[in-house]
Amino acid sequence: MKKRLFALCLLVAGLSLLWMQLPAAASPDPQTQYATPTALPDGRIIYIVQAGDTCTRISLLTGVTVDYLRTTNQLNENCDLTEGQQLLIGVGGPAVVSPTPGPSATPAPTQPTPTPGAGGTAEVCVLMYLDSNGDGLRQETELGVEGGAISLVSSNGQYSQTLNTVSAVDPDTEDAQRACFADLEPGSYTVSAGVPDGYNPTTTLNTTVEVVPGDITYVDFGAQLKTVAAESEENGTSPVLGILGTLLLLGGIGLGVYAWSIMRKK
Repeated sequence: MKKRLFALCLLVAGLSLLWMQLPAAASPDPQTQYATPTALPDGRIIYIVQAGDTCTRISLLTGVTVDYLRTTNQLNENCDLTEGQQLLIGVGGPAVVSPTPGPSATPAPTQPTPTPGAGGTAEVCVLMYLDSNGDGLRQETELGVEGGAISLVSSNGQYSQTLNTVSAVDPDTEDAQRACFADLEPGSYTVSAGVPDGYNPTTTLNTTVEVVPGDITYVDFGAQLKTVAAESEENGTSPVLGILGTLLLLGGIGLGVYAWSIMRKK
């Protein structure tokens, strides 16, 4: 009987050690089952709220941040949704679209930097860069991303245009990587971006800029390869599993010590 109890304690301790060595299973990518809706003629991509949807679930499905969903679609702090509601989740579509009023927006983390000019029309130049480390801040070595969609819409609805982003192999050719909207009339404009397939946004993809005659306004949006984020998740371990494994190990050791002490007394 004593030998069986001692063997049982050793078995529990061994299983506890094996449990701690098991890697955490990678979280499934909720976006793998999601088909991006077709862009409307004005370039906007709309998501229709389904029964049971929440902002968090839609964010996981589409790759759009909860903050972007709430601010772009003027949702309340609780991000309340109703079935059938239309949400703007990005911009795509043709290179030139018909004039249409743009959505209300909030400034992006990277503030546009105006360059003073001498009068006339204005220009807005947008760069979508490869945010390798996902920190939302552009480094000098991070080049442009090809295939992104940039939309510029005036607040009065009289101007609306969409351009595609390009990449370059030389950091010195940054201006060549920017999608530039020229000959703009002074006023307020909404700049929106849609990342290409295979990327996740690392910054807010919507901002508002004020342009004056002769100015060149620069705006940066960040995007990261989905494979980079997935590898980061797969390489991590679950803290919950680690805690459970530790508790099992301690329990096994305690049982072993208790059994050993009983045997000594006998």
